Amino acid sequence: MVWDVDGTLMPADLRWLRRSIARTYGIDEAQVTFPEKKVHGYTDESIVIDTAIASGVPASDAEAGVPRFHQVLAEVMETGRGELARVQPPYPGVADSVAELHRIGFVQTVLTGNLRVAAEIKIQSLNLGDGLDLEIGGYGSDARDRFQLPEFVARRYRNKYGAVLSPNQTVVIGDAPNDIACARSAGFRAVVVAHRASREELLSCGPDAVLDSLDPALVIATLTSLVQQG
Repeated sequence: MVWDVDGTLMPADLRWLRRSIARTYGIDEAQVTFPEKKVHGYTDESIVIDTAIASGVPASDAEAGVPRFHQVLAEVMETGRGELARVQPPYPGVADSVAELHRIGFVQTVLTGNLRVAAEIKIQSLNLGDGLDLEIGGYGSDARDRFQLPEFVARRYRNKYGAVLSPNQTVVIGDAPNDIACARSAGFRAVVVAHRASREELLSCGPDAVLDSLDPALVIATLTSLVQQG
């Protein structure tokens, strides 16, 4: 079971990227302009490059600033832990769904466009206990192209558990069309929750299932059925 983070486990909030981009490139936060179409479901690095350019930073400077962005984002997230817990609480049903999946034996991790340091701080704020194995996750700091991240999950799973990850028994649960496309590119199952996009938009992308919420009973039933089919 592979969870997306922003928009799936917790509401998305661009304040952390906005602050980090502003500090990285020495511009006012009010100047930070996110591209309309390339934010949700992409990696932090790709968002930063496109946003910096849209905000008036020359392309060469935007690329050169990426290493500094890693450092700045880590600082912004660390100092913002208290604020994070207030503004991005888990969606209803998250804690119970993760706990029940863990209890019945699902190995759970994350596949997220967040840099690993940001993802870990966000997950810690959700108080999910030992339900997620972050050692085997795929992160935006592993590759700029989100479609490469399933390979990191598969390799880390194999190295830790000594078994090959079965694609048709691996379920990605996200909230955006790009989550579905990423899962399909690796042969994984795809389940999406309609936290932000409409059910109709998500269905048009061909997931295995669309959930209206993370009601634990529905999550367990849906994932168990898909894995048994696999």
